Amino acid sequence: MQISYWISVFSILLLFLAPGSSTIDNFHQPFPIVEPDPGHTKLRLSREGLEAISRITTPISAVAVIGPYRSGKSFLLNQLLSLSCDEGFGVGHMRDTKTKGIWVWGTPLEMDIDGVRTSVLYLDTEGFESVGKSNVYDDRIFALATVMSSVLIYNLPETIREADISRLSFAVELAEEFYGRVKGQDIAFEPAKLLWLIQRDFLQGKSVKEMVDEALRHVPNTDGDKNIDQVNQIRDSLAVMGDNSTAFSLPQPHLMRTKLCDLKDDDLDSTYVKKRDQLKELVASIIRPKIVQGKHLNGKEFVAFLEQILDALNKGEIPSTGSLVEVFNKGILERCLKLYNERMGKLGLPMSEQSLQDAHERSREEAMNAFDEQHFGRHHAKKSADQLDEDIKEAYKNVVMVNEYQSTKLCEELYTRCEDTMDQLQVLRLPSMAKFNAGFQQCNESFDQECVGPSKVNYEQRMMKMMGKARSLFIKEYNQRLFNWLVAFSLVMVVVGRFIIKFILVEMAAWVLFIFLETYTRMFWSAESLYYNPVWHFIVTTWETIVYSPIIDLDRWAIPIASIRKLAQIDQDQIDEEMSVPFGLVPPSDDLRPVESEAGME
Repeated sequence: MQISYWISVFSILLLFLAPGSSTIDNFHQPFPIVEPDPGHTKLRLSREGLEAISRITTPISAVAVIGPYRSGKSFLLNQLLSLSCDEGFGVGHMRDTKTKGIWVWGTPLEMDIDGVRTSVLYLDTEGFESVGKSNVYDDRIFALATVMSSVLIYNLPETIREADISRLSFAVELAEEFYGRVKGQDIAFEPAKLLWLIQRDFLQGKSVKEMVDEALRHVPNTDGDKNIDQVNQIRDSLAVMGDNSTAFSLPQPHLMRTKLCDLKDDDLDSTYVKKRDQLKELVASIIRPKIVQGKHLNGKEFVAFLEQILDALNKGEIPSTGSLVEVFNKGILERCLKLYNERMGKLGLPMSEQSLQDAHERSREEAMNAFDEQHFGRHHAKKSADQLDEDIKEAYKNVVMVNEYQSTKLCEELYTRCEDTMDQLQVLRLPSMAKFNAGFQQCNESFDQECVGPSKVNYEQRMMKMMGKARSLFIKEYNQRLFNWLVAFSLVMVVVGRFIIKFILVEMAAWVLFIFLETYTRMFWSAESLYYNPVWHFIVTTWETIVYSPIIDLDRWAIPIASIRKLAQIDQDQIDEEMSVPFGLVPPSDDLRPVESEAGME
């Protein structure tokens, strides 16, 4: 008893310590390699199936069977492998599918293909259109089988439906996209050999090849119907497999389909047995080793390739509904449009229309290039690209409207500021044409530099009218105000010359100026004609030199300077008054009279 116990322990230790030992004892059975998650929305790898494939050291070729559920895919694979239902793939007769995900027969068939020893794997896939699954799940099964296989058998009962063409087209385009993205390169797609297998009870009439050619033929569309255009685009997408496809018909093996697994070849329809053997030969003749990036794949390399493809399919870039390439491109369209909006959002509005147009072209080109790098489907992409272009045009219209609003807002603010400046210059305390011209020029320069965008032209016209009107009004009032100032100045100088400084020449000069102003200026009809008179212009130039210059502006500083001067004069007068009293003496007052003593009075 004790000896048996130690033998068991030693055996278990050997099992765990043996390097590279396989946990699978019998490979002569089917294994799952890809399984659905509980929600039937994504796929995940199965360890057992990967282990069965990884041990293969020779180049691999894969034959995959796809088609609707309850169409006999598992039974067909068992027939191709010469296996019974008991030892081969499980065959179900219930409403739901027997096969979940993708399964592989663990013992590959060994074949010599063009002098290369090749291991041929047979893959069974979950039937589509079964209950409890989303469309995207079927699409991923289709795409994965298309990428993995060297020969893709599309098993269809009775006939070819439009939905079958659409689904296969979609799977081929997805496979093409993901095939090129595995290594981050745009690799030319090497499509699998496509075998249309139509199982029919009656083979009279059109051949299967004629059925396939007719189903894939372009539909006439003289009226330009968009739906028919879409149908023809789906057919165009299958052009990538056009030279690699063939068609084959297979009759029903027996009328009692639920008893097929119990029947031997002698019990099956003789025509079926004959056609089945022909199908085996046909499949064997078109099998080729799987080539990725120019090299054959062994077991470990095939598993690594499968992991990369499955990771790409499960990244979430594919929506959960729909089976058209445009639907798959929806998320990419949104990202590219967002990229365009982000680039345009960084612009400092307002800006000139040409600059905005240039920025739009650059942003649009960047968004379209991003779409070209990411989109699905090489044949259906034009519709999605056109949609992106339309969305960008709509977004650009909004940017143009915002630019116009910002331009109007900015130019209106600058216009109002210049208008306020002109109003302030009209009421100068000391009228100065030089100061008016300086303010006038500053307004023009700031408006020309800062007002940008589509509103600039309109506001430039308004500015010209407003500034011209302000200038004309200033010149008209300038001469009158200057005349009044000079008259007042001459009268003040008369008083100063006679009573303050008492200098007769100053008084005489002031009287001469007063008489000149009262007589000479009356000789002109208008303020403008007076302004441009040489004599008056000399007086104006002298006045302007005194009143305004880049160094001093008397209009701004005259009153503050006069006030400071007045305060300084008051302070100086107080100091002079205090300094006029002898030091130590206090002037007598009635309250401080000296008191005489009584003795002195006596």
